[in-house]
Amino acid sequence: MPFELRPEPHPTLRPEGEYLQRAWSQAVYPIARRMGVPIVLPPVSPQPHTHLAFEGFQYAREQGQGNDYNHRVLKAFFVEGRDIGDINVLTKLAGEIGLDEPEFEEALRSRKYQEAHRRALRHAYEEAGVSGVPMFVIGGQILTGLQARETLEAVIGEELANP
Repeated sequence: MPFELRPEPHPTLRPEGEYLQRAWSQAVYPIARRMGVPIVLPPVSPQPHTHLAFEGFQYAREQGQGNDYNHRVLKAFFVEGRDIGDINVLTKLAGEIGLDEPEFEEALRSRKYQEAHRRALRHAYEEAGVSGVPMFVIGGQILTGLQARETLEAVIGEELANP
């Protein structure tokens, strides 16, 4: 589900700022190293708003490639440091997973999926209760924030034991 940490018109953070530098050095990088996840604090400054990337997801989902699109966009931002707020970048990423680039670009420029994205946000915030990221819904349990593998395994085990 989409979740915008700082939706427009709120300003986004700058990666060179103290808050992101501290958060990444004290929390994100140590966890990523422990889990073997290659990740970097994206150097795009200020950090991009994500509504266009999410509108692109709506297009990709409609084409049956939502998961591939999400994976490519996340890798582009958190591993490659690319600007996922830029329509040209998003269009190239869509093309890399086999989506029609001209059609994708037109969908973003015309904001064809703006309302679909707004509906998805309303669903996430109001119906599903998304209040932070990451958020895991496992059976009837909701876990918000980064969770230890052992915690996730225990909750999954509980849910599997109580069908």
